[in-house]
Parts: sequence; structure tokens; C-alpha cells
Amino acid sequence: MDRREFLRTSSLAALSAMGTLTGVSKAFERLSPHTEDLNTSGNTPSEGMEHRKLGKIDVSAIGLGCLPMVEYYGGKYDKRDMIALIRRAYDNGVTFFDTAEVYGPYTSEEWVGEALAPFRDKVKIATKFGFGVEEGKPTSLNSQPDHIRRAVEGSLKRLRTDHIDLLYQHRVDPNVPMEDVASTVKTLMQEGKVLNWGLSEASARSIRRAHAVCHLSAVQSEYAIWWREPETKIFPTLEELGIGFVPYCPLGRAFLTGVIDENSRFKKGDRRWNLPQFTPEALKHNMPLVDLVRRWAARKGVTPAQFALVWMLSRKPWIVPIPGTTNAYHLDDFLGAGNVRLSAWEMEAFDRDFSKINLMGHRADPFTESQIDK
Repeated sequence: MDRREFLRTSSLAALSAMGTLTGVSKAFERLSPHTEDLNTSGNTPSEGMEHRKLGKIDVSAIGLGCLPMVEYYGGKYDKRDMIALIRRAYDNGVTFFDTAEVYGPYTSEEWVGEALAPFRDKVKIATKFGFGVEEGKPTSLNSQPDHIRRAVEGSLKRLRTDHIDLLYQHRVDPNVPMEDVASTVKTLMQEGKVLNWGLSEASARSIRRAHAVCHLSAVQSEYAIWWREPETKIFPTLEELGIGFVPYCPLGRAFLTGVIDENSRFKKGDRRWNLPQFTPEALKHNMPLVDLVRRWAARKGVTPAQFALVWMLSRKPWIVPIPGTTNAYHLDDFLGAGNVRLSAWEMEAFDRDFSKINLMGHRADPFTESQIDK
């Protein structure tokens, strides 16, 4: 058995075991103390992963979201293990890593910076500004120009770099004109501190206003098989303007992987505990979607997690999902989707099956929804 088959077999075994567990602390278990032994820590990434363009940025077709590493889903993780995980992703072809100053806050950027320092010139790092982290208000919006500058200087230090490959406004700030935000970032780009920029959870109107001042490379938003609003709200604008799309939570916060069932429950501290899609009623109601994903995954010879990403990667060539994990086996599993695609007729057939399922529950709690640009 070669290394690739070993990793795939191990991933499947681990995911099968996970299917009997409930709750996020189990679904995102801490890595083994021997995680670093699985990591080759080379300076050249695997050549197997497809690459895509976000604007003019060349990145791996699948990136790594580094938010779950900082207790987002209730677990507590060791820095050494998370650095090993990030380097493992690089060794397996990932060249695109997503973080933000508010993740931790600061911790995610610090770990990403340390992990990628040995091969900084071979990867692309995306980070974000837009929350009141420095004033101790990490849930309040702040995109004032002076705040943006301070946020970027802090991110550069924590990431151990002299430039940010992709800088997002984390949320559109209704109190700061988009033109002011774009002009500030444009100046930072002229100074060489930022190479490209984007928006997160922005409306088509905000995307156009920002792009008119300083061309956007990417827009980030939640997007998955069970949450497809971006297709109608912003995809036409992105395609027209040549802007890439970076979906977060592409695995439906683990729902689409099959490790969550109708009996799963989430404690406070797990991001899902108050989300409408994860109430007991919604979980039970939405199980037919998991069954559909499992059937199609078996048909394609992949795992459910892989199929969720294959579906997404097959829709548009300018989509680059950033699934997150804290587990090496889950990482190996979803990276297996890197070179599998659905044909046009398979996409149509899946969509026909999907259209027969009536889903329950919104993606966000009321407060989070209030900060999403409409």
C-alpha cells in the first residue's frame, strides 16, 4: 500500500468512527501528540493539487481555513499540533491559507505566521480587518481608515511577513463609505504592504463600489450545498468583473460530512449551538440531504466530505473553498477532492435530486445576520 492509499484508508476509517459521535468536541478532536511525525515539513509542496486564479492570484484549488484552530467549535488545541497541521497541508499541495486578526483574537495569525515562515515565498496568506479588536470590541465593526492601517501593521508582525497577499474587509461597515475603505487599501497596496484585496459577506452593490476604486481579487462568503444564496446574489457580479470566490464553511460546519446526525447536540462555546440549521428539529428535518450526499459520494468513489468539495469545485473555475479542520485525518480526507470533478450532466442530475429536498433553518443567528451586508 503506497502513502496516498494509506492516507485515504486512514481517513475513511477515522471518519467512519466519527459517525458514531455527537457534538463538536468529538467531531473536531485534538490531534495526536505524534501529529508532527506525520508531517514531512518539506520546502516544496505536492504537485498534485490543481491551481486556480483569484483575480490574478495563483492558489491551490483548496485552501485551508485556520479559524477552527482557535476554539471556534469549542475545542482547545495545542499550538505545536496546529503548526504541524498547517505544514502538513502545505506538504500536500495547499498554497492558500486563510486567517484574520479577530481569530483568537490574534492567535490564528501568530500560528499561521510561524507555521509558514520557512516557505513564506511559496504560499499565499489571506487575512482580514474590520472588527474592533484593538479596542476590546471584537464583535463591533470598525473600518475607519486609521484603524485599517493599524490592523494591517499588526497583521504583518504576527504573520512574520512584509506583505499580505490578500486582505479582506471582514464585514462591510455601514458607518464608513466603501470608497474610503477601498482608497485606504489602495494606498496600502501602493506601499507594497498589501498585494491584493477583497470583501467578505458583501452585497453586489458593495462589490461594485469597492471594485470601482480598487480592483478586487476575491470575495468570501459562506457557501455550501445547503446554503446557495451567493449563486443568485453575487455570482453574476463576480463573473462579470473577473473576481474570484472563496467559500467558507463549504462542508456545512461538518453537517455534510455525515459525522453529525439528528441526535447531535451542541454546547455553548460551540459556534453551532445557537444556529437555526443545528436545532434538533432542523437536524432531523435536513437528514435527507446527508443521505443524498452519501449516495452521490458512493457513486463517485469519494467520501461525503470530498463530495461536498467536488460539487463546489465543479460549479465554477474561480471558486476556491477554504475548509477548516484541527485533525490531520480530516485534512487528508478533504484534500482528496482536489482532482475529482462532476460532469455537466452529473451536476444537473444532482441539482434535480437536491431540488426535491426541503431544507429547514437559516445559516446565521440574528446578531450575525445583522452584520451581513444586504
